[in-house]
Amino acid sequence: LIWYKTMKRKLDHGPDGRPFPSGKKHCKGNGYLSPSSLVQATPTTFGDLRLANGHSAQRRRVTSGPPPSGLQDWLHTFQAWSGPERLLALDELIDRCETSQVKHVMQVIEPQFQRDFISLLPKELALYVLTFLAPRDLLQAAQTCRYWRILAEDNLLWREKCREEGVSECASSARTKCALSPWKSVYIRQHRIETNWRKGDAREPMVLKGHDDHVITCLQFSGDLIVSGSDDNTLKVWSAITGKCLRTLNGHTGGVWCSQMTVATVISGSTDRTLRVWDAESGECVHTLYGHTSTVRCMHLHGNRVVSGSRDTTLRVWDVSTGRCEHVLTGHVAAVRCVQFDGRRVVSGGYDYMVKVWDPETEVCLHTLQGHTNRVYSLQFDGVFVVSGSLDTSIRVWDAETGGCIHTLTGHQSLTSGMELRDNVLVSGNADSTVRVWDVRTGQCLHTLQGPNKHQSAVTCLQFCRGLVLSSSDDGTVKLWDLRTGAWLRDVVALQSRGSGGVVWRIRASDTRLVCAAGSRNGTEETKLLVLDFDLEDKKKETE
Repeated sequence: LIWYKTMKRKLDHGPDGRPFPSGKKHCKGNGYLSPSSLVQATPTTFGDLRLANGHSAQRRRVTSGPPPSGLQDWLHTFQAWSGPERLLALDELIDRCETSQVKHVMQVIEPQFQRDFISLLPKELALYVLTFLAPRDLLQAAQTCRYWRILAEDNLLWREKCREEGVSECASSARTKCALSPWKSVYIRQHRIETNWRKGDAREPMVLKGHDDHVITCLQFSGDLIVSGSDDNTLKVWSAITGKCLRTLNGHTGGVWCSQMTVATVISGSTDRTLRVWDAESGECVHTLYGHTSTVRCMHLHGNRVVSGSRDTTLRVWDVSTGRCEHVLTGHVAAVRCVQFDGRRVVSGGYDYMVKVWDPETEVCLHTLQGHTNRVYSLQFDGVFVVSGSLDTSIRVWDAETGGCIHTLTGHQSLTSGMELRDNVLVSGNADSTVRVWDVRTGQCLHTLQGPNKHQSAVTCLQFCRGLVLSSSDDGTVKLWDLRTGAWLRDVVALQSRGSGGVVWRIRASDTRLVCAAGSRNGTEETKLLVLDFDLEDKKKETE
């Protein structure tokens, strides 16, 4: 009866708890079972239930002798009582029974309620019931019996579970080897990747050695290609699959300080005052962009245009396909250290303590954001908020349209060297060895990522994805944190020379891989790239 009431509620209401519109059927097919028919079929006595389960009305008899006298009269009296009176009588009867007698009653009753109700339902109703289960419970239900496995493999059911978990349809084009349910395979793969990120395993990262003992100054990662830039005047293109150096991009006559990448197009900026556009597949230098009169220190690519900032105090807007300089933005009075470009507005930060918002088409400075009392080293811009980090230890949040300062975020003790802003959540890394998570709408610090497992030296780079924060440091480690709780999860990378000169300079991550640029400034660690792959199971099967 309890099962019936639960099922009737689920039949009358959708998964969100709201009742279905009147007159609308909840499932299709000739096997549709209406609530009214369930009422008519509901057993009224335990004997009816036994018959409904396919058992004979004759149950196992107790061989203790003939029935006691007056049994039939007692039964007739029991049947004449109301429901509450029967319950009271049963309570009194059980209290007077010996243990062996109660055990006998249980042996008679329990088997009748051990019913596979899912198998008794029409397939449409059974699948509807399973929609209420979490994916983990569905995986366990599939191990119950063959029929449950067939139901739990339903592709449309797993497509809905993927939608609930935020796994997009484009992910379904990934490797899927489950014949019954490709969407289930997609979900299991994503779950495995998430587990590998959070818990890891004993596998060693792939090591890519190059650039001799020089510093890797910039790192890009797109698809299966990795591009590293160095103060040795070169960039190197690596395969993320094999770890081989595919080609070296030669042409700059000074150290490479910044780079951007989209698909197989790489743009680099150098101390030789030029930008170069490269085809990473062929290694060809497609364009050399002349115009800056000092080191190209920063750049940001959006679509087919890149904006570069230089120590010559100017910014330039370039067309990547033609190599033509379209606009020059002048107004800073010291080196431009950081730049952001969303296709509509350019935001720049400089050593003149200023942040500027530009209209690149008219070359007009729309706002000069004043407030910092030292050099601006880092920027984030999402079209609504401008966030600037400075050597004055503060982070400021600005309104991009009005130029007004909304919040001043305090708490860091030194230079904010890197930030990332997404969905109103800001993550900042600082030379004080901490990482902080902020809500830019309220200015509240949600978490400070520190504690016993915190970094022991300046944070050099950070990134967040999949609800995780990755941070690298001068202490030679890459740490993984939970974005929601702020808890330290594990050290993803720990160099052998950590604490004695080993440094992780840069990190770049995709959904399934992490690339780290590491080395040292005192010769204790070779310059190298470390590649960690978290899509491990599929790779293992492919090699087998």
